[in-house]
Amino acid sequence: MKNTIKHLAGAGALLAAGATPALAAAPVDPLNSGDTAWMLTSSALVLMMTIPGLALFYGGMVRKKNVLATLAQSFGATCVITILWMIIGYSIAFTPNGNAGTNQFLGGFKYLFLAPMGVKSVSALAGTIPESVYMFFQMTFAIITPALIAGALADRMKFSAFITFMGAWLIVVYCPIAHWVWGGGWLGTLGALDYAGGTVVHLNAGTAALVTCLVLGPRKGYGVDNMAPHNLVLSVIGASLLWVGWFGFNAGSAVTSGYNAGMAAVATQIATAAASLAWMGAEWIVAKKPSVLGMISGAVAGLVAITPASGFVNPMGALLIGLAAGVVCYLSAVHMKRLFGYDDSLDAWGVHGVGGALGAMLTGVFASNAINGQGKGWLIDGNGHQMLIQFYDVAATFVYCAVATLIILKAIDWTIGLRVSKDVEIEGLDVNLHGETVHG
Repeated sequence: MKNTIKHLAGAGALLAAGATPALAAAPVDPLNSGDTAWMLTSSALVLMMTIPGLALFYGGMVRKKNVLATLAQSFGATCVITILWMIIGYSIAFTPNGNAGTNQFLGGFKYLFLAPMGVKSVSALAGTIPESVYMFFQMTFAIITPALIAGALADRMKFSAFITFMGAWLIVVYCPIAHWVWGGGWLGTLGALDYAGGTVVHLNAGTAALVTCLVLGPRKGYGVDNMAPHNLVLSVIGASLLWVGWFGFNAGSAVTSGYNAGMAAVATQIATAAASLAWMGAEWIVAKKPSVLGMISGAVAGLVAITPASGFVNPMGALLIGLAAGVVCYLSAVHMKRLFGYDDSLDAWGVHGVGGALGAMLTGVFASNAINGQGKGWLIDGNGHQMLIQFYDVAATFVYCAVATLIILKAIDWTIGLRVSKDVEIEGLDVNLHGETVHG
């Protein structure tokens, strides 16, 4: 009885102080269910960009004898990169390196095989979502980036060489650059603005695409044979899936379901439509007809260019970036390729490389501190120094990616070989590499 009175007296004191024993001891759960639901949705949208989006977009643009091989590249890349991201990619891209904090050039090895990731681990980088969700979201970025390179090597690379290249390029090129910009590395510390991957994803993939097509050389019959797309309906469907999925790409990079996600979605839609119209208009003037291929290529160019800027610019900035991307990428994808004679089969460099670099630099022009309090651009906020930082970001990504990609390609060529034989290329990759053909 005496102990009971003591317990009641203690409870009364807590109540008088405005608390209960249970409430006083309950930890605060940082998880936000709204943010988590949005990031799971965004992750699914970005994964859809690779399969089926990119697969159909590229698959429709190649010749019929190579359509299955092209689809297999997107599907195969998705599988191998998923496993490598789980084993080592996430760790070296996004985790601190040792007790001294985050290494400026490469992350640590704490998360090999995702071993420390518990079911209730909350992401230190996101704060309000499970770490498993943040890892999954970043995995979808890691998947699509190397897969984009396939646009430059279509019709002529061995599937074994492609899969090997995808894995090596992810570890040697993508993960370090992702760490530099997003994982606490030196470019992010310097102040580079890349909201959703203008340099990390698009310039990176585009540069690798340019180097790859130069190393491989042109397709047999390039410039002589008819290499027109075999089914643009597939490409339109693929481009449409890319457009929709890109809202997960850009708005999802807010990592919340709040104000920044909304503005990023608006900027993405405006820039995409503007770029498609600009490419269409430029082609109408030069070639006298607006092609469907041009419309969808322009839309993708706009998506690429707005990617680094989407969370930093207002609607007018998005409009101007889209218009610039449509014209500049049209000139690079069509006329620059003809001028220099390289065979970038599906314009991966002309759209993703050029568009990514253009978007990164224009982010430095139009970024507004009023949008999210992080980006101050030259034209809007008078911060001319940001342009120099953006240039460092573009230059470092281009140089490192070009050199590392060349080394990887040469190593593969010296071992298993990069390119199919002349006879295989002429007959088609589908039947020779996969033992299947498309009927009808």
